[in-house]
Amino acid sequence: MIVDAQRWEEAAARLQAGELALLALWGEPGFAHMALMSRASADMQLLMLACAENRFPSVGRVHAPAIRLERAMRDLYGLEPLGSPDTRPWLRHGEPYRFLPAEGESLHQIPVGPVHAGIIEPGHFRFTANGETVVRLEERLGYAHKGTEALMAGAPLESAARLAGRLSGDSTVALALAFARATEAALGIDAPPRATWLRALMAELERLANHLGDIGAVCNDAAFAILHAQFGLLREHVLRAADASFGHRLMMDRVVPGGVSCDLAPGGEPALHALLARLREQFPGLAEVYDNTESLKDRTVGTGILLPALAEQFAAGGYVGRASGRRFDARRAPGYAPYDRLRFEVPTVQAGDVNARVYIRIREVEQSLGLLEQLLAHLPSGPLHASLPMKSAEGTALVEGFRGDVFAWIRLAGDGRVERCHLRDPSWFQWPLLEAAIEGNIVADFPLCNKSFNCSYSGHDL
Repeated sequence: MIVDAQRWEEAAARLQAGELALLALWGEPGFAHMALMSRASADMQLLMLACAENRFPSVGRVHAPAIRLERAMRDLYGLEPLGSPDTRPWLRHGEPYRFLPAEGESLHQIPVGPVHAGIIEPGHFRFTANGETVVRLEERLGYAHKGTEALMAGAPLESAARLAGRLSGDSTVALALAFARATEAALGIDAPPRATWLRALMAELERLANHLGDIGAVCNDAAFAILHAQFGLLREHVLRAADASFGHRLMMDRVVPGGVSCDLAPGGEPALHALLARLREQFPGLAEVYDNTESLKDRTVGTGILLPALAEQFAAGGYVGRASGRRFDARRAPGYAPYDRLRFEVPTVQAGDVNARVYIRIREVEQSLGLLEQLLAHLPSGPLHASLPMKSAEGTALVEGFRGDVFAWIRLAGDGRVERCHLRDPSWFQWPLLEAAIEGNIVADFPLCNKSFNCSYSGHDL
C-alpha cells in the first residue's frame, strides 16, 4: 500500500502496541518501505511512503528494533528518520562516532575488533565492565558492507540471483530461495513440484550443516574440544553429501528464479541415505555427551539469558527466538510448499540461555533428519524449471533459513532486469539482542554467548 505519513505513524503505533511484528524496513531514493506481519494471523502487509525532502517519521522512535535499520537507510539513501533516538552513522566508518556512555564507579572499557583472531568476519565490540562483569556491550558493525543492493539495481535477473546467494555464504540456499520466491510471486508463477522439493532438500541440508557446526563451536568456546571435533566431522559429512548430490558443498547457485539449476546427481540419493544413516547412528550419542557433561553445562546453563519479552518485541527468528519462547517458523506460518505436506515439529523452550539455544539446535537437527527422509521418500519427478515471463511487477517472500526467517522484496522491470531488491537477514534483529543477553555476564563468557547467537556480519551489513 502507498501510504501517507499519518498511516505510516499509525503502523508504527501498532508495532509499539505489539499488534504487528516488523519484518523489514528499507529505503530507495525518495521512498521508505516497511514490511509488517500480524502477530495474530501471520498476514503480511507492505507499506510504501514517499519521503518529502528525504524525510520520514521515525519508526525507531517508538519501536526499538527499527533503529539500526533507519540508520542504514540514512547512510545508504540519505533518508532522515524524523525523531529518531539515534542519528549516528552506521555504515560510514569515516565519520566521527560516539559510543553510548555508561556511568558508575570503577568502570573500564574493553575494545575488541573489528579485526579478530582467526578467520572470522569483522565487527567492533565495545565492552564497558566493572571488573569482569559486563555493564554494557555496544556493537559497531557495517565493516562487511558490499553494496549488494546497489549492485542488484539494474542488473539482469540471473546476475541479481547470484548476488542474493552471496549476501551471506552460510545461508546461500535460504537467501537464494527467498529471492527466487519473491521473483515468482511478482511474476505470478510457481516452480515445478520437483524443483520445490529439491529446494527443501537443499534447505534442510544447509540447516543441518550449520547447526552441527554451531553446536560444536559452542562446546569449543566452553573448552570441550572433543565435541567440537566430532560435530565438525559430522558437518563435513553433510557438506560432502551436498557436493555429491548437487555439485557444490554449499549448494551455491543451485536455487534460481523459476526452479533449480540442476537435478539431484545420480550418486546423490545413495550419498544422502548414507548420511542419514551415519547421523542417526552418531548424533544421539554426541548430544547425550553434551547433556551429561556437567562441566560443560555449568558454562552454558544460565549464561547469556535473553528474556522472552525482548525476543517477542524484536520478532527474533530461528533458535534465538525459539529458545526464548517465540514459537515462529516461516515454514509453518505463513508457510510455503512443500512443508505444508511434511510432518515436523517447531521446538521451543523458555529459558533463553546459551544451553537453550544449543538445545533448540539439537532438536532441529532431529527434525531436519526426519524432513530429509520424507523428502527423499516422496520426491516427485518432472521438470526442474518454469519459464519466466517478462513484465513489470513487485513481489515479496518469507522463508526459513537456519538462523530464522529471511525476507525478500523485489521490483522487476519489463525487460527482465531488477529495478530494486532488498534482502533482510535474521541477524538484523538478533545482533541487538546479543547486547542485551551479555549484560551481567562476565567478559570471558562473551565468546560463548556470541557463538550461541552466531549472527551473520555479512548478511547484516548488506
